[in-house]
This record gives sequence, C-alpha cells and structure tokens, in this order.
Amino acid sequence: MNDAFRLPLGDVVETAVRWMIDVLGGFFDVVALVFNGLYGWLDASLSTPPFWVVILVIAAFAYWSRGLLLAVGSAVGLLVIVAVGQWANAMDSLALVILAAAVAIAIAVPLGIWAARNDRVSAALRPVLDFLQTMPAFVYLIPAMLIFGVGPVPGMVATIVFALAPGVRLTELGIRGVDPEIVEAGHAFGASPARILRQIQLPLALPSIMAGVNQVIMLSLSMVVIAGMVGAGGLGGQVVQSLSRIDIGLGVEAGLSVVILAMILDRVTSGFSTARPRVVRRVGAVAGGTQDKDTDAARRAAVGADAPTLEAAASVPDDAPAARPEPAHV
Repeated sequence: MNDAFRLPLGDVVETAVRWMIDVLGGFFDVVALVFNGLYGWLDASLSTPPFWVVILVIAAFAYWSRGLLLAVGSAVGLLVIVAVGQWANAMDSLALVILAAAVAIAIAVPLGIWAARNDRVSAALRPVLDFLQTMPAFVYLIPAMLIFGVGPVPGMVATIVFALAPGVRLTELGIRGVDPEIVEAGHAFGASPARILRQIQLPLALPSIMAGVNQVIMLSLSMVVIAGMVGAGGLGGQVVQSLSRIDIGLGVEAGLSVVILAMILDRVTSGFSTARPRVVRRVGAVAGGTQDKDTDAARRAAVGADAPTLEAAASVPDDAPAARPEPAHV
C-alpha cells in the first residue's frame, strides 16, 4: 500500500548527482585541484614555522581585536594544545576552517547584499537558506564524497555549504537595517549607488555582517569532526579515531583542542565587529554655503550599532559636491 504512494525523490536526486559527475567531472577536478593546493599551502604555512611563532601571530591578532587579556588567554590556550600533543592536528583543522570560512564568506556577503537590494532575490534565497540550515550536516558529505572522493576537499565543500546561510541572512539584515533617511541623504548629495553602499550602508551594517562572519566561522569549526569522517584529518580525524578505539583520553585531548580553537576564533572575530571611530565629513554646509576645508571640516563619529542616527547621517560620500546652495534639512 505504501509503495503505491512512494515518491522516488531519493532515486531522482541520486541520478541527478551521478549525471553531474559525468557531465561536470572536469570542472569538479579543477575545483578539487584548487582546494587541495590552497589547503596544502595554508596548512604548510601554519605547520612549518615553530609553534611559538604561530602563537605570537595569533596573539597579535587577539590583541588587535580585543586587547591584552584576549592575547594572553589565546597564547595560554594554544600552549595547552601544544602540551597535549595536538598542535599539528590543530593546525590542519585551523587551515581547513580558515579556507572553508573564507570561501563561504566570499559567497555569502555578495549574496546578502544582492538580497538586500532586490526583494525578488531575497524571496528566492529564503527557502534555499532554510533548506541549507535545516538539512543534517551528514547529508552533505554523501554527494561530496561521490564527487570529490575521500580527503580534505569533500570536508571543505560540505563545510562551505553548511556554513553559508547565516552569512547571507545577517548581511541582508544589516543592509536592510540601515536608516532609509541616511541613504536618501547620500542620494541628495549626488552619491552613486556604489558609493552609498561602500561608504554608508556597509559601515553601518558592519556589526551585523561581522556577526554573520562569526557564525560562519563557528559553523565551519563545528564541521571539523564530521569532516574527519571522510578523511579530512586534523582534530576531527582524532575524534573519529578515539571513537573507533573507545579511547577516552584521545577524545578529550582532541575535543579540548577544538574548544580552545573555537573560543579563540569566536572572541577574535566578535572583537572586530565592534564599531571603530572613523573620520567623516559633515552633511550640513556652513553659513557661506560651503563645507570647511580646514581641519574643522572633518570630525570623528562612531559608525556602528551604538552610533546615534544623527552621527551616522553626518557621513557624506567622497563624491559629494564640495559646495552647494543652502541644502535641504535632513
């Protein structure tokens, strides 16, 4: 009775995947070659130098992001990874996460901007993003293994697909959250759409975009263990190995290393989402109808989530005219 009403969806999808392998096999070979090359270069860059050099570099990023406390904490956490003998595996996983997150962000941010500027694109992307976020992560590994075989590449591809959605959503949310009056002020001063996007919308949406970047990185790191099941190696491979051996000690050491990497990446990326002061020009003209050209012509304004609307409205694109008749009140 049930067979009479069975929808052969799985058979259709499997046929489609195998057709893609046959038709686009050359393209997938090129993708695998590029990903393997980038992964090998990045992994060598992290694994070849002495561990203390890599620790100093990461601590410098942490200090730049949030200050001395995070830098010291990051260094201590990385030294713990060295002490438990998981440094090489941690660098393998870090290389995979960085590469997968970079590709996912490079795809997600332009898609988010496009969706924010076009309602039809947003409506078309929404069900796709829902599908990507709710589909179990293990499912992505099956076609990835069929297409790319065993190794780090299928793990990276599955990670990119799995981590893509929050970057698109939060980028769109940030762009749409910009006050329309500020955008209209940019139009009133003759700014092009590209200038408005680059100098008004993106700076004001930066906290939301960076939150999306943070989520992409965290989801990429959460796929480390799953990617280890298809031969990606690194800490994920160690966790899978400890599971097959029932080795509690190895599982704890590898799991703790994953936690330390996750905490460092989370704190560093969230620190960069904090608004930073930048020099902006004033919208209002002075009494003579021209903008000041002296040092008084520029002032510091905090551009970000905590900045007042009037401060944000004071930002004028570079291509705004230097002088105008008395401008309309914004």
